[in-house]
Parts: sequence; C-alpha cells; structure tokens
Amino acid sequence: MNYGICNLSNIPLRAEPNDRSELISQVLFGESFKIIETSKQWSKITLAFDGYIGWIDNKQYIETSDAYYKELSNAPLVVSNELVDFIEDITTHELIAIPLGSRLPFYAKKTLNLNGKKLRFEGATSRKIASKENIVKTAYMYINAPFLWGGKTPFGIDCSGFTQMVYKINGHKLLRDASQQATQGEVLSFIEESEPGDLAFFDNKDGEIIHAGIILANNYIIHASGKVRIDRLDQSGIYNAELRRHTHALRVIKKMF
Repeated sequence: MNYGICNLSNIPLRAEPNDRSELISQVLFGESFKIIETSKQWSKITLAFDGYIGWIDNKQYIETSDAYYKELSNAPLVVSNELVDFIEDITTHELIAIPLGSRLPFYAKKTLNLNGKKLRFEGATSRKIASKENIVKTAYMYINAPFLWGGKTPFGIDCSGFTQMVYKINGHKLLRDASQQATQGEVLSFIEESEPGDLAFFDNKDGEIIHAGIILANNYIIHASGKVRIDRLDQSGIYNAELRRHTHALRVIKKMF
C-alpha cells in the first residue's frame, strides 16, 4: 500500500481519471490518503479523514512513507482558522496559500512537518473539540461563499462540504455527503428540540437526502445554496424570503454531539 499527502492549497478529487470528469470533492493542503490504484497520470485514493474515494492527478501530491501516514493519522488534528493564509518553506521562502480548514501536520511552535520538510505557519489555528456556539461562529466565516459542487473552501463549497468543514474546524468528524452525514448523530423530533449548531437534512421527491445545513437560533438555517446564505427554517423545510417559497423539504434533524 502506498500513501500520499496534498502539498498544494487544494486539488480536485474526480469521479474518474480524467480532467473533464465530475468534481466530487477536494483534497486540501495537509490531507493524507491511501493510494489504492495508479496509472501513468492518475491515482485513485481513499482520504484518511472521511474515507472518500476518487481520482487525483499524479502531479498534484507527494508520496509519504507508511510510518509517516500512520503517525499522522494518530496525531492531533490541527487546522488553519483564517479564510486564507500562507505556509512558508523555511529553506526557499516560497509561499503556499492555504484555505480555511487546511490540516497542519505535526504543528508545534509555528512549524509543521510535511513529509520531512519543515514549513512555517504563523496564522490562527484550531486544535480542540469546540462547542456548538463555536460551530455557529465558524459557519458565519463562510457566508457568501459561492456554491461549487464538490467544493470544500470559502472560494467554492457545496452543502455537505460546508457542514463537514465547519465541524472539522471545530474538532468533529462528519462524512462527506449529505446522505452519509444523515446516518450520523441522534434524531430530533422537532425543530424546537434542536440547538444552534445542530444539522438539518432535506430530501427530494424520491426520498433521497440531497441537502444539509446548520441550524441557527430563532428558526434560521445557514446552508450552501447558490452561495452560503441564511434562510428561515420551519417544519416544512427552508423558506427563501426572496423567492417567497420553500426551496428544500425537511427530512430529519440531527444532534451530532
């Protein structure tokens, strides 16, 4: 088994080994993975954080040793906590821009270890399991981020990428897709039982869960639809005041912790 880590700001994770293939997610700086299949140009990987599987370009990552991968998998999760920040190569002084929620491998005393290379990071970090109050504060950092199918950054994000990243920054692990996330946590019967920071999931006419958002106080929800936005939430679903109609049908409310 081979292993790798993302050494760029973020790279596309595609459904098939083709530049024109669907973007199904992104691999952010510092995220590690198992390499389960390789070709001349592409590698099929499984992300360590959530087990998501897809294809990445061989030119957009570096391989790591088995020992490094396993040690990193067991190390505390430390992530960047600004919309965008910079990593500096201590030797060459080259800069790498990284988006909110990027992992900082083995971060200590403003340095990190990227497969043996020492890099400097002096920005804000998040490294502990935080409260639901902090979940809400982090969610607001993504406000107005444009919707991007498969996206995980403030420059483009989808609904489940948004909920996953907000929870990840606060030390909690969610799966990647909305339908997967809906299998986690404890079911709540009514909106009134929920707290700001809990999750709401929405389905289509076939009963398939296709959307997720983070519940706010006073029957509001923040979610990625066109952009990360705030709308009303009631027992029917999400009500968009601009469109004067419900846009998403409520399926279930979940308490994740």
